[in-house]
Amino acid sequence: MMHIPGMQTGRPPLSPPAQFGARLRELREEANLSQREVAEVLGISQPSYAKWERREVAVTASQLQLLAETFGCEAADFFTDDEPSRKPGPLGRAKKVFEEVSRLPRHRQREILDITERLAAIHQRQIEEKDTS
Repeated sequence: MMHIPGMQTGRPPLSPPAQFGARLRELREEANLSQREVAEVLGISQPSYAKWERREVAVTASQLQLLAETFGCEAADFFTDDEPSRKPGPLGRAKKVFEEVSRLPRHRQREILDITERLAAIHQRQIEEKDTS
């Protein structure tokens, strides 16, 4: 079966999601994370996490903090329709990759950071060239 972007997958919900669940899904999708990836961070199964996005659930303070850190926002952002107040730093996949890099030996970290810095400098030059043309 082929997946078409934007096409709903899984069983259609019987009722609209709770406000918290809808906001949770929105922030997860903005961070380009799957339900499985967020569930792993929380230490729960993907089906359990899926319920968080569909139904009213009881969330602990520590789980809420983990979600905020994962999505790079404030805990209060889960309870408002306003734009999330983003914390500085990498989000989602980038954050996960850099956490993995931080566990590598120092010489490997330096190699990866050197490459990353070169790519960022190239990107910055391209932006500056566009601005001047």
